Amino acid sequence: MRPHYFNPAAKRKLNGPTAAVIRYDEKDDSPHIVAQGSGALAEKILELAKQHDIHLEEDNSLLADLLDIDLGDTIPPQLYAVIAEILLLIEEMEKQY
Repeated sequence: MRPHYFNPAAKRKLNGPTAAVIRYDEKDDSPHIVAQGSGALAEKILELAKQHDIHLEEDNSLLADLLDIDLGDTIPPQLYAVIAEILLLIEEMEKQY
């Protein structure tokens, strides 16, 4: 049996895109996963995000971690630093517009 190596680009080409949506409200303690999917569902998520000018972050490693979290669950503390950086980036972008 030939070994298979993880290749994110080949996986996306074979399975279609994947997407995860997080929501953070300042009154909540931590961000939550509010949508996730692959294939046609991910395409719809991405289309809606673009229609509503929602910032998209493309990070395969982070996406893989987010897809492992159940829908509705909070982001684990191990991902807080990464999510905080993304939220700060979005805040800076919003100030510029």
